[in-house]
Amino acid sequence: MCAMRAEGFRGYEDLKLADIPKPAVSEGRVLVRVSAAGVTPLEHTILLGGHPRARAPLVLGSEGAGVVEDANGSEFSAGARVMFAGLYGVTEDGTYSEYLAVRKENLSLIPGSIDDISAAGIPVAYLTAHMALTHSGFQAGKTVLSPAIGGSVGNAVTQLVRALGARHAMSTTTSHTKAEQARTLGFDEVIDLSTEKLGEGVRRITEGYGSDIVIDAIGGDLLGEALGTLAIRGSLTTLGYSAGRKSTIDVTDLIWKRASIKSFSLFAQSQEMWRTTWAAIFRLLESGAIKPIVARTFALEDAAEALRYQIEGRPFGRVILTV
Repeated sequence: MCAMRAEGFRGYEDLKLADIPKPAVSEGRVLVRVSAAGVTPLEHTILLGGHPRARAPLVLGSEGAGVVEDANGSEFSAGARVMFAGLYGVTEDGTYSEYLAVRKENLSLIPGSIDDISAAGIPVAYLTAHMALTHSGFQAGKTVLSPAIGGSVGNAVTQLVRALGARHAMSTTTSHTKAEQARTLGFDEVIDLSTEKLGEGVRRITEGYGSDIVIDAIGGDLLGEALGTLAIRGSLTTLGYSAGRKSTIDVTDLIWKRASIKSFSLFAQSQEMWRTTWAAIFRLLESGAIKPIVARTFALEDAAEALRYQIEGRPFGRVILTV
């Protein structure tokens, strides 16, 4: 089968089309014919040698969508359309390939109203967003900030909390063009950081109250700024670092507000958490309450170009490989 494989971890030039054996299914696995794969910053980190567990040669890609070819005794039937995510592309070959043997707990059916290309960009962002909100104690009526409306997690959190009854569903962008695009798409609580500081925007939207919950997948300097927006007894969850791995914070933003800061990792969550979250996301997708946004698609053999576009082009929405 065809796959885009990292032959080394020195950069985009190491991502090459390869002809490798089709995977065999083992106990607890389902063979999926991959139709589309999501492109995420994780692949960029791995391709630059930034992940300690990854070893080359390695087929990249942690999420995707496709059709079950061999159900292998699972509850999924042959021919079923499924989406999936896991540690694929990190400790074992991933989704930038024609076939993948997927652990059954990593699979979910795709609602009939969602096409495979859209579905391929759902798992990592929406599972992460929903689980992080659960861990943060989100309830209807809370005020939530998740920076980067054009990014996968920022957009997913914003959509989810709106659907689940947040009092305010706030996000940010550093691009005036993206701010206008967000408003056109119905995101009316986006802070344009090219014209307004983050704290000022949050105070304006919440009338001085602040953020009950911050879900931050950006890191860098924005993490410290986001921490400063917390309301009394607010909570910040950090889970990404696309803007940088280091940040400076003002500890008084935690102390006098009796606030908290915690971390989150999707692939450290229990199988039960995965099952309940998959079910919740399926219902929200089926009802139309949340709707994934795809910025651009690329052919599998153009995976390096797709990844470069994801990292350097900073699109509004997901980048997807068609297989």
